[in-house]
Order: sequence, then structure tokens, then C-alpha cells
Amino acid sequence: MPAVAVVVDVMRAFTTAAWAFERGAERIVLAGSLDEARELKARHPDWVTLKDGPPAPGFDAVNSPGRLRTADLAGRTVVQKTTAGTVGALAVQDAGLVLCASFVVAGATAGLLRERGAQDVTYVVTGERGRAEEDLACAQYIARRVDGPVDPAAYLRRGAGSLAAEELAQGVRAGVHPDDVALCLELDRFPFALVARREAELTVLRAQPVGS
Repeated sequence: MPAVAVVVDVMRAFTTAAWAFERGAERIVLAGSLDEARELKARHPDWVTLKDGPPAPGFDAVNSPGRLRTADLAGRTVVQKTTAGTVGALAVQDAGLVLCASFVVAGATAGLLRERGAQDVTYVVTGERGRAEEDLACAQYIARRVDGPVDPAAYLRRGAGSLAAEELAQGVRAGVHPDDVALCLELDRFPFALVARREAELTVLRAQPVGS
């Protein structure tokens, strides 16, 4: 198990997660399955469940930053289950430090790695079984930014030209908002990193502010 893992899902898990915190969420529980998410909802009716794809029974929202950005999540616990991002985070949940990342928190993620003096960081690219161009670009951008300023233009172009961006823009994927691609490519939109830790029996994501 790596000492430090940065789990990257640009389109859309960890962009949506960042927006959930922006909208006031206290924490995000990463669910291992749709059934687990539904069971958590049954035990905690006030928790907000979200998943990939179209709306479904047992879920309150979908994994879309465009759809979530107007939600009132003040003080709420969100349960997130996605196809790639949450799976990747749970796979490395026992690492010493687990950060979940996308372009919207890239600078803060690099800043936290720098603050911690993190060495031998493992980047987990989750989309397309580790081949997603937008996730690779984001991981490479964060890794280089740890060492200093980086021109983001080429990395964002790769994200904009990715298969995921094309599928979202064309509506191939369900539960999409027209602004999702643009929101996923909004560099450094938020000043916090997303830190995943084990809390009791759950893997919980929290927003951690990072100094400039």
C-alpha cells in the first residue's frame, strides 16, 4: 500500500465532490456499492445519496457538478458511489494519506502534498481503467505543480479533448448537465484539498483548506 495516494477522477466524481463541499456538505461517505449507498440512506434518511447515471430510487442526486451546484447541502452528509472515482479511492483507503483530486482542486492538492513533504506519491488514474486522458493530464499537472508554477494550458487542452469530455458533451452518459465539461475544467476553483480517511467503519472524504 502506498504511503501517499492521489486518486484522480476529473469527469466527474471528484469535481462533483468538490462542489458538494462548496454547497455546504460536512462530509462525503464513499460507498463501495449501490446497495451499500441505499443501506446507508435507509439508516440515515437525512443523508444525501448520489450516483452515476440517471435518477434512481434510493438516490437523491446524480454525479454531476452542474446539477449539484445549486443544491443546499449545508451541514449534510453526502454518500457518493461512482463507477471509477470512489472505486479507486476505496482501493487505496489504507494508504497513509489519501487525496482525491480533479482540476478544480489541483492547486490545493499540490499545496497539501508540498506542505506534508510527501515523497513517493502514487497517482491513481481511475477513468477508463487507468487510461483516461483527462485524469492522466490532471495527475501529471499536480505532480509537476508540487515543485512550482506550471503552465496549465496543455493539460486543460488534453482534458477538453478527452473521450470523457466528448461523451459528456454529446450526452452519451446519463445524468449530464450541459455545463459539466466546463465545470470539470475550471482550474483551481476551490481552495481546499479532498482528504479521505477511515472514520469508524466508513471511508470519509473531507475538505481541507490549504494555504496559498
